[in-house]
Amino acid sequence: MNFDQILSAIGGFGKYQKILYTWICLPQLLLAFHMMVSIFTGATPPHHCRDSSNSVAGNHSFIPGTLSLNFSLSGSSCLSAEDVLQGNRAERVPCGHGWVYSTETFHTTTVTEWDLVCDRAGLNSLGSSIYMFGLLVGSVLFGAMADRFGRRFVLLLSIALQTVFGVAVAFAPSFPVYVILRFLVGTTISGVIINAFVLGTEWTCTKRRMLAGIITDYAFGLGYMLLAGVAYLIRDWRKLQLAISAPGFLLIFYIWVLPQSARWLLANDRREEAIALLRKAARVNGRVLPPAVQVLYAMQNHSAVDLIRTPQMRKRALILFYTWFVNVLVYYGLSLGVSRLGTNLYLTQFVFGLVEIPARSLVLLVLPCSRRFSQSGFLVVGGLACLVMLAVPADYHNVLTSLAMVGKFGITASFAVIYVYTAEIFPTVLRQTGIGISSMFARMGGVLAPIINMLHDHSPTIPLLIFGTCPLLGAILALALPETTDRPLPDTVEDVENWDLR
Repeated sequence: MNFDQILSAIGGFGKYQKILYTWICLPQLLLAFHMMVSIFTGATPPHHCRDSSNSVAGNHSFIPGTLSLNFSLSGSSCLSAEDVLQGNRAERVPCGHGWVYSTETFHTTTVTEWDLVCDRAGLNSLGSSIYMFGLLVGSVLFGAMADRFGRRFVLLLSIALQTVFGVAVAFAPSFPVYVILRFLVGTTISGVIINAFVLGTEWTCTKRRMLAGIITDYAFGLGYMLLAGVAYLIRDWRKLQLAISAPGFLLIFYIWVLPQSARWLLANDRREEAIALLRKAARVNGRVLPPAVQVLYAMQNHSAVDLIRTPQMRKRALILFYTWFVNVLVYYGLSLGVSRLGTNLYLTQFVFGLVEIPARSLVLLVLPCSRRFSQSGFLVVGGLACLVMLAVPADYHNVLTSLAMVGKFGITASFAVIYVYTAEIFPTVLRQTGIGISSMFARMGGVLAPIINMLHDHSPTIPLLIFGTCPLLGAILALALPETTDRPLPDTVEDVENWDLR
């Protein structure tokens, strides 16, 4: 019997697996908090230069009675209202006494605390890119560690470090320290994402792994929506950061309830431990472990080079790498650009999270029919919506917001498909490494997303053009991937190369 047959025999998605997915889903709420919190903690409120008569006041308070018009005057946010005589003419000069920020929406943000405006505004986007670079580093680091030390250990380690570093961010004394700590949080998030998903997938039978993979995405969408409410209630960035990080300490009980992957144990010749876990899972599910499990053999160790060593594995890996890159690029490009849509930030953030629920529900309906065409079709929806936005005038805020949500819908659905699809294409001996490197390419998209959004200030069409054309190319490439619907998971590279003969 192969491992998939054993899982079906002991209950491929029974009580044991459902309890496991409960534990996997809880950290997804916190992941959504950390991934999207910079929309609020790093927001730039309306501001203007402080004149010399008010220079004794603090930079971060709104002067009562100041006309709101002052916050929208052209150039008033970066140039002093006071004229300075330069030769025979008076000229406005850059702010010399700091800024006054509106507290109507945000009490404090990292922007108001460290004056990340005007010539320092680029530091805000740079901080977001460095955070995303942390996810890239974490995907490589924790992906390799998980293949060596197991999914359970790395998942527990990632959750613990994420909590500690997340709380530390709330007490950052300076912007460079803040950026470094956010980078460390980003590395741990990749460790949680890829290991939680793979652990769940490797415990789930072929027929149910698609449903199981989407369940964690629902939890992320719920966290996305909850963040809007938490941020609405907590307008101080340090308190908000503490509120989303501290609950991680409650997950300490995972040390006693989270199991190891039996499939990974067998692949690493730890047969006795695997059999003990399988026997426990069978008992919880009300089944009996077949004695034929004793004939399973251990698989040889593999490295990342094996992803590109053979023809079929190489073709599929490269297409998956690009598809992950595109999904994250557009997903976070649209998500982090929500503040520019000209609508209520908290409401729009909530709706952007809400749209993930029907997107993933649609995936549940279409994915049993085809992984390949689902992946390609959703990429087309996401890309076309961004391109159509180019034809809409900038003052049509509601229309732009609606199209952005359609694009978010398509790319969210594509994101849900790619997780399931990738786990089914990579073999067991390379699954964690493959997903880790795929996640690395994805995080390259995350690093570029804030930088591309910065181009909006110079040309509003460039970001949308990039976010529109890249998914369309991915849609074409996805058609070259194999169909994996209702197929057993490949265990070795040879299984991948002989896919059509299996």
